[in-house]
Amino acid sequence: MLLPLPPGEFQAYLFDCDGTITDSMPVHYRAWQEALAEWGADFPEDLFYAWGGRPAADIIVDLNARQGLAMPVAAVNEHRESLFQSGLATVRGVPGVLEHIEEAYDRVPFAVVSGSTRDSVTASLTALGLLDRFPVLVCAEDYTNPKPDPEPYLTAARLLGADPARCVVFEDTELGVQAAEAAGMACVKVPPPWDR
Repeated sequence: MLLPLPPGEFQAYLFDCDGTITDSMPVHYRAWQEALAEWGADFPEDLFYAWGGRPAADIIVDLNARQGLAMPVAAVNEHRESLFQSGLATVRGVPGVLEHIEEAYDRVPFAVVSGSTRDSVTASLTALGLLDRFPVLVCAEDYTNPKPDPEPYLTAARLLGADPARCVVFEDTELGVQAAEAAGMACVKVPPPWDR
């Protein structure tokens, strides 16, 4: 069933990836748990979801500070990403969002706008057979200021040649919704796994 769109005619659909197109947040959480376990770091599930959309390196830095740890940020992040990618075979698409992709493909331009790396986004979309639907990927390497800053979404609109006021964003995190609103875009809030 399609998630309801806000009123208006849209020039472009902009999608977050993890938790929005791909129901990958449980796989991400297992990868985090496994990567952090060897350092004795605690990352409760409610905090994981509350911090959804934040860059992984920032999360590791904050966990170090909160728990008095000295985890090597790059190494832990690389290990976490490797664990995530090894779990991609179990990932499915998010109902309600997949239907929008099917319904509007070839009619409205699409972009993915993610806080994850291009490698991670490409692997996730490939696992679902959707990579070819998204001619524009705006990933962590492509902007300076992450969500909730509007820069990632404004970058995608510019690359698609779309007026930000005529873009609709599909987002599952509060940071992402704030970024979309700051960019002057309409937004569809994708419900978390437990509310679907």
